[in-house]
Amino acid sequence: METITPDPRRWWALAALVASMLTLGFDLTILNVALPTMAADLDAGTGAQQWMADAYVVVFAALMLPAGLLGDRFGRRRMLIAGLAVFLSGSLVGALAGDVNAVIAARALMGVGGALVTPLALSVLPTLFAPDERTKAVGIVSAASALGLPLGPIIGGWLLNHFWWGSVFLVNVPMAAIGIAACVFLLPETRDPSSPRVDALSTALTVTGLGALVYAIIEAPTRGWGDPLVLGMLAASAVLIAALVLRERRVRHPMLDMTLLTHRGFLFNTIAATLVNFILSGLLFVLPPFLQAVLGHDALGTGVRLLPMMGGLLVASRLAPKVVTRFGARATVSAGLVVLAFAGLLGSRTTVDSGYGFVALWLSLTGFGFGLSLIPAMNGGLSALPRDRAGSGSGLLMTMRQVGGAIGIALLGSLLAGTFRDRLDVTGLPAQAADTAGESVVAAHQVAQRTGSADLLASANSAYVHGMGVVLLVCGIAALVAALLAAAFLPGTPRPAETPTDPDMAAEEAHA
Repeated sequence: METITPDPRRWWALAALVASMLTLGFDLTILNVALPTMAADLDAGTGAQQWMADAYVVVFAALMLPAGLLGDRFGRRRMLIAGLAVFLSGSLVGALAGDVNAVIAARALMGVGGALVTPLALSVLPTLFAPDERTKAVGIVSAASALGLPLGPIIGGWLLNHFWWGSVFLVNVPMAAIGIAACVFLLPETRDPSSPRVDALSTALTVTGLGALVYAIIEAPTRGWGDPLVLGMLAASAVLIAALVLRERRVRHPMLDMTLLTHRGFLFNTIAATLVNFILSGLLFVLPPFLQAVLGHDALGTGVRLLPMMGGLLVASRLAPKVVTRFGARATVSAGLVVLAFAGLLGSRTTVDSGYGFVALWLSLTGFGFGLSLIPAMNGGLSALPRDRAGSGSGLLMTMRQVGGAIGIALLGSLLAGTFRDRLDVTGLPAQAADTAGESVVAAHQVAQRTGSADLLASANSAYVHGMGVVLLVCGIAALVAALLAAAFLPGTPRPAETPTDPDMAAEEAHA
């Protein structure tokens, strides 16, 4: 391996990367707590809230691979600074936004910035640190990503209790500015001119194909699955994604290397990791309105009450490597998914009167199952590939996980919206008020306050909890199917090799 003269500023440079990853980490969960407040202030129904969450994830997923290649070709430091600058701009737009569309545009812009920063933050580490220090450095950056997850709801909750909802965007500005300044002064420039060119057509096909799919899923509960626009979008999505796959199989240097999926270990570990992300993203979307609107906690209280999930995740991230060493990755991933399935099925039994203790129980189990299945699945997926394919494999795995997250928010959010609207009793309400109440539990609470209807309030809470139960039941079934697939198809695990797999994946779940 190449010898690296240690740069005396390398730990300061690492601190800059940590600040960047921490910002991206908490930005993934900070919005979930803010959504009920934003729904009330911006008159945003469930569909608009799904777009506020998904605009970031769709763009992030679609652009992560080309972003990594741009850094390799034009300079990682330059692209990292550009990514932080775009992220900062998007945060400013979000903070000053006056309507839903502006927030969605801001989130999409932040997704562009996030896609540039995430792959490059890890790819600059090998040029800063010699092999003996590299594992420690990767662990620190990964831990910063993971730490952002529980910090997001708490910081977001505190800000919402003291300031207006735009403050959850504004908090990114100083963090991103510090990251930019540190990159300018501390990071050396590195590039890899031999990396594949960025394929603009493949990138466009990814963005439009994913965007059309998510649009169809989000619009379906309102318009109906048989609506011509929804069917047209689904058909367009299928055509665009098929065109992407065909193109990537034919070009000499593909951006999405589909041949990686011929490695059985990589394929099934990727499916497991994607399904876990699907479940977690959907869960983090449906849970805050329950804690805030139904149980009546404020934003900070909601953030704090999400901590059992993070606690379970931290325990699992410490335990997972030991369990893999003892029982092998196949058994560990399968067991984690079974725990996740049990947590989903248990959570689906939640009622309006359950109280927070029961919710904390299944939340902590969810976090534990998530960590126990995802970390070995990601490590196992990358370990199944030859060393020279690890870079492209890591990119494809991260992209698939983000796609899983985007579809999770769209599909599970739409399932919740449809179930909520069907169960809500709006008898005796004027047509317009009934229509507004059906948009979300927050909107129903507002209508109930305006009309003084205790029946509507009780019906809204009951309908939302029923919808959340259906979503959790689907999550539990999906996790059970994934567990069976993992047990049946994951390759039997050789004992862990003497060199650990490259990034300590204990934390890339921060990009969930």
